[in-house]
Amino acid sequence: MALKQPWLAVHPLSQQDSLAATALRASVAAVKGKLAGTAARGPFNGIMERVAVPAGVTFKADTVGGISGVWAKPARPRKHAAILHVHGGWFNLGTASAYRNFVGHIAASAGANAFVPDYRLAPEHPFPAAVEDVEACYRGLVDEGINKIAVTGDSAGGNLALVLLSITGAQAHNGGIAPVGAVAISPVTDLALTGESFETRAEADPYFTKSQVAGLVASYLGETDPKNPLASPLYGDLSGLPPIRVHVGDDEVLLDDSRRYVARAVTAGVDAALDVWMGMPHGFVANVDSFNAARQALSAIGAFLTERLL
Repeated sequence: MALKQPWLAVHPLSQQDSLAATALRASVAAVKGKLAGTAARGPFNGIMERVAVPAGVTFKADTVGGISGVWAKPARPRKHAAILHVHGGWFNLGTASAYRNFVGHIAASAGANAFVPDYRLAPEHPFPAAVEDVEACYRGLVDEGINKIAVTGDSAGGNLALVLLSITGAQAHNGGIAPVGAVAISPVTDLALTGESFETRAEADPYFTKSQVAGLVASYLGETDPKNPLASPLYGDLSGLPPIRVHVGDDEVLLDDSRRYVARAVTAGVDAALDVWMGMPHGFVANVDSFNAARQALSAIGAFLTERLL
């Protein structure tokens, strides 16, 4: 890591988590770099569906702003508040239903209902379809009278969540309602793939390779410039955004996507902070039954969201 920054917290790897991470690496080694194309949707959803079931959370299919999805509802949710969680899957994979357990943990930790939209996926629906759907869903929450909305997202969903922040922030100047805050988990912020960690973490990352990622991103972008701010939030105007918290594993090719975004946000005057979890792979926060780091990160995310949604 570079010089210690006041907005950066680095969490050491515990012995217990080190053993769990080693076991995980061994279990996925054969498929590293191979998750690609629509054929990967079933296996990817299967992975997410195995996330531990959260206690005291119920689920309900619904449509918000014309976008279908799933609500995760804790036992005693805060009124007039909601979380909009945008699921990951490199813009090509994932469903609201497959993500319900993971988002249920976020909802329970924050004490607020969370909605996961089934935004349109590439390659059938390339950019900007996903951006349009996430924005429509956010507008739908506002139209339902929810006046405090936090936005969360993981991986590609983190990208879409941060893009939504910039869109709604700009519109708030014209009387719109902006989100009260955002949490991005291992977000993809730079679709130009210029982060150094694609090289420095190439071996450490148990899941992804740069060539694999480039193919998934290309199917989403089509002819779009990867530095278009609506595609890559790293290149947007970040001034005036609400508070943002980002969590990322140190063993991720996407590490620099988080580090550079938060550094830019802080420079723009945003209340932004980055938590880097040593020895953790992409998506570690979903492994609540395996990693102490996941439970600690969820607790921190819940505390931040609770404060923002008061």
